[in-house]
Amino acid sequence: WGMPSRMSAELYLITPPRVDAGFPELLARTLAAGPVAAVQLRLKDHDEAELDALAPDLVAVCRAAGAMAIFNDRPDLAVRYGCEGVHIGQEDAAYAEARAALGESGVVGVTCHDSRHLAMIAGEQGADYVAFGAIYDTATKTPKTRASLEVVRWWSEVFEIPCVAIGGVTPDNAGPVIEAGADYLAVCGGVWRFPDGPEEAVKRFSDL
Repeated sequence: WGMPSRMSAELYLITPPRVDAGFPELLARTLAAGPVAAVQLRLKDHDEAELDALAPDLVAVCRAAGAMAIFNDRPDLAVRYGCEGVHIGQEDAAYAEARAALGESGVVGVTCHDSRHLAMIAGEQGADYVAFGAIYDTATKTPKTRASLEVVRWWSEVFEIPCVAIGGVTPDNAGPVIEAGADYLAVCGGVWRFPDGPEEAVKRFSDL
């Protein structure tokens, strides 16, 4: 996990909350369409038994494509499935718990909404990235906050810890987010619900 060069950003793909048995193959094709730095397994609508059956295949697909697998919310499951990282919210597992589970070499990212204060706390604790959002309107989830591009710009100018911009980012509106200095574009619906299909969406993002 590193920092891309300024004025460029890498794609951070988030899975839909529920997927079917054919999703590993779709994910593999999507990751083959262009560079993707990381995939967050955000499988909120699956129970643990379903996750046990599904997640190892998805992690294997990520590994084969050279994308980091990051599990959402649950450090214990991130470790169980061999993910390289975990993404935690402000109400999820505490940073210290996540770091203890993943170890010093694991990636721990933290949701910071629109808050400079929360982002600075996360950075001081040792977070590997901070996530700001929602940048735009999003149908994927009901965002608690809207984060301005000014927050992204401020963070990228002042701090070296990478920042992730999330919420409603599509190939059509990603330009200003990249220009603001976001290191990673976290995208769910902008890929999986792209009218021409997820592979074409990844190609469009890589062109940017």
